[in-house]
Amino acid sequence: MTQTPSNLILIGMPGAGKSTIGVILAKRSSRNFVDTDLLIQTSTGRTLQDIVDRDGYELLRKIEEDVLLGLSVSNCIIATGGSAVYSDRAMIHLKSDGIVVFLDADMTTLEARIHDYSTRGLAKRVDQNFADMFHERLTLYTKYADITIKCAGLTHEEVCARVMASARRTKHVSSL
Repeated sequence: MTQTPSNLILIGMPGAGKSTIGVILAKRSSRNFVDTDLLIQTSTGRTLQDIVDRDGYELLRKIEEDVLLGLSVSNCIIATGGSAVYSDRAMIHLKSDGIVVFLDADMTTLEARIHDYSTRGLAKRVDQNFADMFHERLTLYTKYADITIKCAGLTHEEVCARVMASARRTKHVSSL
């Protein structure tokens, strides 16, 4: 008998609302909340931007992969960093006890939410602008998503309601 996944994993672009939505979902579902960007920062004692500035985006992606592979939790809402989807191994590990929800925010929404990408600690190539990164990652988000929530024009509360309804309807996550 297959066990129903217990975790809900949020993926999406920086500014899509993963951390904010994650906290609301955790409160509504009486689950713990894990923000993997914060795990990276506490484990390294550095900000994401400092890692990118001093050591490059490749190291940030490697640290992120290591943190995700070391994550062993159940019944949690997990907000991943926007670049988590670059690691097939990490995503397979997360999906082993979780359902992946892609918070699909369009460029207009993302640009309205974030005004200074230079301080976000983005794991992207130096020659890559935000739009290029958006299009590159969209394929990966779609590849790993079990549920996709279109976020344009929705409040955080509305996004949460759709996530919970979709998870219940598809019976993907136990007791959500």
